[in-house]
Amino acid sequence: MLYHLFKFLDEAYNLPGAGLFQFSTFRAALAVLLSLGISTIYGERIIKFLRRKQMGEQIRDLGLEGQAEKAGTPTMGGLIIIAATLIPVILFANLDNIYIVLLIITTVWMGIIGFLDDYKKKMEKNKEGLAGKYKVIGQVGLGIIVGATMFFHSDITVRQEIKNEVGTEKLEITETKRDQKFTEEVKSLKTTIPFVKNNELDYETIVTAINEDWKDYAWVIFIPIVIFIITAVSNGANLTDGIDGLAAGTSAIVVLTLGIFAFVSGNIVFSDYLNVMYIPGTGEMLIFIAAFVGALIGFLWYNAYPAQVFMGDTGSLTIGGIIAVLAIATRKEWLIPILCGIFLMENLSVVMQVGYFKYTKKKFGEGRRIFLMSPLHHHYQKKGIHESKIVTRFWIVGILLAVLSIITLKIR
Repeated sequence: MLYHLFKFLDEAYNLPGAGLFQFSTFRAALAVLLSLGISTIYGERIIKFLRRKQMGEQIRDLGLEGQAEKAGTPTMGGLIIIAATLIPVILFANLDNIYIVLLIITTVWMGIIGFLDDYKKKMEKNKEGLAGKYKVIGQVGLGIIVGATMFFHSDITVRQEIKNEVGTEKLEITETKRDQKFTEEVKSLKTTIPFVKNNELDYETIVTAINEDWKDYAWVIFIPIVIFIITAVSNGANLTDGIDGLAAGTSAIVVLTLGIFAFVSGNIVFSDYLNVMYIPGTGEMLIFIAAFVGALIGFLWYNAYPAQVFMGDTGSLTIGGIIAVLAIATRKEWLIPILCGIFLMENLSVVMQVGYFKYTKKKFGEGRRIFLMSPLHHHYQKKGIHESKIVTRFWIVGILLAVLSIITLKIR
């Protein structure tokens, strides 16, 4: 809103200072400050409201130290994250940008699914919450929207070198010469693969390898991949939200890293200098990312040990969905196993535990376990490590994985 207002004032009346709003970095700084303010100042009011509505967490007895003290702690705190993200985005972002529109849809869509799940658990006293099939339908629906938009929307392009009579020319820094002579914006399903020579994959090549005439049907491959990524990452974030501050802190590290990718990919100078794919329009996501990081850090003010509020599925499913869409939009979805390594480990620990238990029960007559408890963070709790130390160590691992992900920009 303010972006469009100040753009009009700058163009129509040349208002002093209005031009600042054309810089994404300036608007990102405003967004992070406002989101921090909303999440920390108004977060306490939301927590009190949730407490009055008796939205307290019902704790199952899992034999974990300090577990009983968490009973009654308000949940649905994801509302704080959603509000502190959307308000700055609506105020400061260019709402005509297709990536911003996708991220707003993702936030609201996954927020509704998580809210319904939490609501059924707390208000309807249904321990199972929203049926799993409805969660999956919601995640698949979002995947179809995101995948179809990425494939068909005319504003989602990449800029690539074009050949002339003397071959591929070395690009100059000036944008004018790029546009006129050496590059063009094209619809493309190219993405980035780490640790691979030339580190690019075009999904279209998967179908054209079978039949050259199937190029227009690459969405048959692309959309299911998008659905899988959104489902896997949102469920991974949901599983990670098991102890105070773990999901919010880990997610902030991941999102900040994706912010670096969005800034580099959306800046014609930096993308050329680092020789990475230039994706027009992705720089605007910096405003959303700044607001989201501010919201997560502000939420940690109340969610750090001992937590005064839990994010619930309202927060965790939303966080996972946003991270997945950010990775897809910046063409870094194949980096997710590294960048979101914490989510991956939590997911795998559950799959391994359940799979091994069923296998040994069938073979030996009794189920055996790989971990003391899954997800993985509960395994360390069972070993007697305090949850605040577990969270800090997981954050450190998350930072290491983020640095490794950034390094892949040049490792090919």
